[in-house]
Amino acid sequence: MTRIRPATDGDIEAIGAIWNPLIRETDITFNPVEKTPEAIAAFLSDHARDGDPVLVLEDAGAVVGFAAYHPFRGGQGYARTKEVTISLAQSAQGAGYGKNLMQALEDIAKEADIHVLVAGITETNMRSRKFFAGLGYNHVGSMPQVGWKFDRWHNLVLMQKIL
Repeated sequence: MTRIRPATDGDIEAIGAIWNPLIRETDITFNPVEKTPEAIAAFLSDHARDGDPVLVLEDAGAVVGFAAYHPFRGGQGYARTKEVTISLAQSAQGAGYGKNLMQALEDIAKEADIHVLVAGITETNMRSRKFFAGLGYNHVGSMPQVGWKFDRWHNLVLMQKIL
């Protein structure tokens, strides 16, 4: 049985177990530095302070995914546009959990009067691009060579959904 709920400090270890292999082993994120428990605690605290959600998805009591949104850019003119982050444990991929998690995040965004959600995706990450397209996100731009990881440049694709 699955359940989606707000993340708590009790989820720090599980979030790190999902996030750090992606940081360490893939170019899904351009960040090369793994998340310490303290960094994840700050991530949760910063989101709570700013009123931005962090959700986790549990399957049989174990956290297998998380999703969040945060400011797209600074300044009041962008206050109703947010950038999304979603990560699933490899064992949870392909089961529809990501779609459920994003739907819950979008529902919260709508209630908060957020108008646009943006996903920044590594250009070669076709799985994520297809995932977001399936959720109604449209490709709105590409930024060549903005990410550096594994001793090479990576392009970024921007996809957005108007809620």
